[in-house]
Amino acid sequence: MEGRSGSGDRPLLVIDDDRKLCALIRDYLSPLGWTVEMRHTGPEGLEEAKSGDYDAVILDVMMPGMDGFEVLRELRKHSNVPVLMLTAMGEEADRIVGLEMGADDYLPKTFSSRELLARLRAVTRRAVLEDPAAEEQVDLVAGDLRLNESTHVATLGDDVLELTALEFAILATLMKAKGRVKTRESLLEDVSERRFDVFDRSIDVHISQLRRKLGDDARHPRYIVTVRGVGYKLGDVERS
Repeated sequence: MEGRSGSGDRPLLVIDDDRKLCALIRDYLSPLGWTVEMRHTGPEGLEEAKSGDYDAVILDVMMPGMDGFEVLRELRKHSNVPVLMLTAMGEEADRIVGLEMGADDYLPKTFSSRELLARLRAVTRRAVLEDPAAEEQVDLVAGDLRLNESTHVATLGDDVLELTALEFAILATLMKAKGRVKTRESLLEDVSERRFDVFDRSIDVHISQLRRKLGDDARHPRYIVTVRGVGYKLGDVERS
């Protein structure tokens, strides 16, 4: 298949109509243990993302015919694979739209190779590993909310929650804090391994998405409580 390279062992899909950029990403990441598959149109990329088993997807926003937002919208109906979006646009509104639609992070096309690798590692950091020791992990429980870190499954009562990798990580971090307040800065650093800088609203967007999926009323939240001017904490539900 186009874009496969020799010895990589972490499958990555790049969807971008800029073939030169795709090749540069492949050539940089392949020696670092990534097997890079490339698709150059939205529809082809979407079909490959749905049919393939990838650790992450790097997705361009600006593509002819079917842009990255459309691809992401359709992909999230089928998969929670970590998605890192590339954009030549710098407007905050464009970044927020992607985050609200389920992107895990954003990277401008002026990125350095080191930054790309750091962001890619961050969005995949909490991917489930086929490690027998993982079975020994204990579920995180708060009332009728339960997270299993070994299987990466979150349930609310009898319902399975469809969470992105970053949403799962945020919720797990809050549950492990057991009611202690986590600042926005520390939450972002904990789950994405980057400084709290230009993405100053991203954690709030992810919290909003989590609340929607939890059925949590922002005015009277049960699970995720806002501590004004500070950050967030797990609500006063039964914890174990």
